[in-house]
Amino acid sequence: MLAQQRQAAILDRVRATGGVRVGELANEFGVSDMTIRRDLDLLHERGLLAKVHGGATVAGSTDEPGFQAKSVRQQAEKAAIATGAARLVHPGAAIALSAGTTTAELARRLVDVPSLTVVTNSLPVADILHDQGRDDQTVVLTGGVRTPSDALVGPLAVAAVRSLHLDLLFLGVHGVTDRAGFTTPNLMEAETNRALVAAADRLVVLADHTKWGTVGLSAIAPLSDAHVMVTDDRLAPEARRLLGDRVGELLVVPATGPGGLR
Repeated sequence: MLAQQRQAAILDRVRATGGVRVGELANEFGVSDMTIRRDLDLLHERGLLAKVHGGATVAGSTDEPGFQAKSVRQQAEKAAIATGAARLVHPGAAIALSAGTTTAELARRLVDVPSLTVVTNSLPVADILHDQGRDDQTVVLTGGVRTPSDALVGPLAVAAVRSLHLDLLFLGVHGVTDRAGFTTPNLMEAETNRALVAAADRLVVLADHTKWGTVGLSAIAPLSDAHVMVTDDRLAPEARRLLGDRVGELLVVPATGPGGLR
């Protein structure tokens, strides 16, 4: 195997599993640990993965872009995902929306659904719903410490969520991998999100195709906890097959056509 082929295979493995070890790769490819380390150095220098002691993980596992920075990414995909997810909401439901730009898109599509109770730890989501001034909707904003993604997290948020019983949680995530599940780079946000998952009867994960192969520092939930995952049609076929086997239902929506911006 040529070095370039080996490096491509290593990168595929990191994206699929979230992380690799030098010794395991050396045994698999029949080369020395030093050769693998040089491969990892090269991939790290190109920004394609992050080196850690004894191996490597997906690049950006601890990076957390701000809400505004993320809001301009994958706009067509997020719009389509939000439109598809909105169809799962029925009048009179008690739902939760976690922080994130995709859940904010979903909030914009819920303003006309009557008699909703919406619990959120997202300042943008709360603003979107509050600005409508509907008397038949209740918006509950948790307290807590504000993160770069405009989430309110920490003990106050967790305590508020633990006292609630919700029909649906719509969860935005930083990364999705087979091994790590649904993840975020923020430890406190992960704790708050885990409380939201526990409070809801059903978990709906909203994640565009770029989230696949990315792993954040802290786990929220395994793939099998998702009753539904809504993603876009640019997700790779292999990822679709894996997720289709692991989540309750995989809903793939086209990023063109109704709800898309392309």
